[in-house]
Amino acid sequence: MTEPTVYELSAHGRAGVNLPALDVDPSTLPPALIRKDLPLPELSEADVVRHFLRLSQMNYAVDKGIYPLGSCTMKYNPKVNEATARLPGFAFVHPLQDSETAQGCLALMYQLQEWLAEISGLAAVSLQPAAGAHGELTGVLMIRAYHQSRGDGNRRRMLIPNSAHGTNPASVAMAGMQAVEVPADERGNINLAELRNLCDPTVAGLMLTNPNTLGLFEENILAVADAVHECGGLLYGDGANLNALLGIVRPGDLGFDVMHFNLHKTFSTPHGGGGPGSGPVGASGKLADFLPAPVVAIAEPGGEETPPLFGFRDPEKTIGRMRAFNGNFGILVRAATYIRMLGAAGLRDVSETAVLNANYLRAQLKDTYKISPDRACMHEFVAEGRWADAPGINALDVAKRLIDYGVHPPTVMFPLIVHDALMIEPTETESKQTLDAFVDILKKTAAEARANPELLHEAPHDTPVRRLDEVRAAKQPVLTGKI
Repeated sequence: MTEPTVYELSAHGRAGVNLPALDVDPSTLPPALIRKDLPLPELSEADVVRHFLRLSQMNYAVDKGIYPLGSCTMKYNPKVNEATARLPGFAFVHPLQDSETAQGCLALMYQLQEWLAEISGLAAVSLQPAAGAHGELTGVLMIRAYHQSRGDGNRRRMLIPNSAHGTNPASVAMAGMQAVEVPADERGNINLAELRNLCDPTVAGLMLTNPNTLGLFEENILAVADAVHECGGLLYGDGANLNALLGIVRPGDLGFDVMHFNLHKTFSTPHGGGGPGSGPVGASGKLADFLPAPVVAIAEPGGEETPPLFGFRDPEKTIGRMRAFNGNFGILVRAATYIRMLGAAGLRDVSETAVLNANYLRAQLKDTYKISPDRACMHEFVAEGRWADAPGINALDVAKRLIDYGVHPPTVMFPLIVHDALMIEPTETESKQTLDAFVDILKKTAAEARANPELLHEAPHDTPVRRLDEVRAAKQPVLTGKI
């Protein structure tokens, strides 16, 4: 299926708008600004609507089917979130208007800060960071500022497990610190003995994703936290996998000092394709004063019949602003709606169902795909997209073939510690019927890898654009308009 461009659809004389007659005298334009020819497409309203609708239907989206993108938690976004974000008082607010005229918005932000603090077991939250990686950088800068405030500027090393998200070492480098890799043990946990050997007075902290990128809960998390704290370091929590923990365990209770929340993942706000995102940061008592400014606070307490007056304040030792204005407000509204709609029991059900779905998929696929280590997963798991009796097939071939079956592929080639990784996260929003259909497709693809490997090598077959030379596409800008 292909779609012509708007220029190819254009026909002379077509018009998509009917402008009213002028009721004022026309202004004279300077001759130098007047063009003799303006080669824009000429289309009717129906032409334009149908063109863009057809283009939209070529795209895959979470509203069309399962999106098992491991590490990204691409769950269905309830439409009530969208309705709330479009309420006039939220949709038309401006960040430069006086706080007194935006009290409803500030009240929502304050409540969201409080909810996220309660969910995480941390003391305080800033909503400012614009995305998960931005929240990571914020947390690392807070850790650096904490050590510097104590005259401990020699702490320049940040420990990072080899199963970490790729953005972790990037955030450390951007903060002017050194990333030090910590290996995993045979059960997929951080290697506790190696960690203890690395802990010394130069360690600023440890960046840890829990559950980790293999989809496994860190079995020694309390000992890990103790090891880092005993050498004077701080424990940073990458909140990308929080969808497995809601209402079950709080990161702050496990010893985490700071963490970011991916509102666009765990709290069901639309994302993908570069945005929009939101990465609030929570901090323990010892780090709360270092949160980015501003945070929403109660400026004047209310009474029995009057609400409090909300305003902004800067934490005492704040690292400063991390972005213009006060966070990605539309995403904050959606996340607050999601939390309010579900409540505490509903949030716990989210995590329990997500973990159940992932373990169901894992059990159904473990005889077809290699999955290691052999232990129960949390919200996601990592399989290998390769087989000894299907030489030449890799995870990318499997992913491209899944597109032909009408499902979005999982994350591939990550984490790097698994060869030809297929990182699968079904989320809680998928039914058993959907999961069973996905299992059937993955098993058919595995059989095809052995019986007809070229079918996978040449996939996808039924998309508007066939498989690209991805190295060339990434390295060489396309200047001719042709690939």
